Amino acid sequence: MRQPEARIPLLGEDDARQLGKDHGVPSSMAPLNVFRAMLNHPVMAASVGSLLANLLYKANKLDGSLRELIIMRIGWRTGAVYEWTQHWRVCMNMNIDPDLVLAVRDWRNASALTEAQMAVLAATDETLEQGRISDATWAECCRHLATQEERIEMVLAISNWRTFSELLQSLRIPLEDGVEAWPPDGKKPPAAG
Repeated sequence: MRQPEARIPLLGEDDARQLGKDHGVPSSMAPLNVFRAMLNHPVMAASVGSLLANLLYKANKLDGSLRELIIMRIGWRTGAVYEWTQHWRVCMNMNIDPDLVLAVRDWRNASALTEAQMAVLAATDETLEQGRISDATWAECCRHLATQEERIEMVLAISNWRTFSELLQSLRIPLEDGVEAWPPDGKKPPAAG
């Protein structure tokens, strides 16, 4: 698959690592293509990196598998190949069942999902479609997310990765060299360009 040219030049990996170190971008993120582009604006890259690090590694009130299903749903619905591809690897590293991850493609017709998973996916879809979570879906999420912290993280996860999808696609961030698009089967959603 030929990828379109990035709209912002990618810094070399060594330059990205050094700028990331100088500005507080986590070392695991700085060499990724998204940060190799964003580090052209180090202050913004550091802000985004901090939020991502908090949501991925530090906050951890929302169950990580719920967070990843949210991300995968957003990647699928918006056609964000970078988001889907990167987080497929995250899901596999977290030992999330691949069939469960693939269920986000058509979650309303999937039988493998729990009520909690379906609630956060409904919240994700409503946010993508209407910009907010309905009262009924919020109540269903609250049945499964016992704490205010989990609920806040759910909303932030949806908002953050929705924004990230837009950023990735608008800046045309390419996949890293040698990474295959749309794992595991190459199937692309209708929204993918």
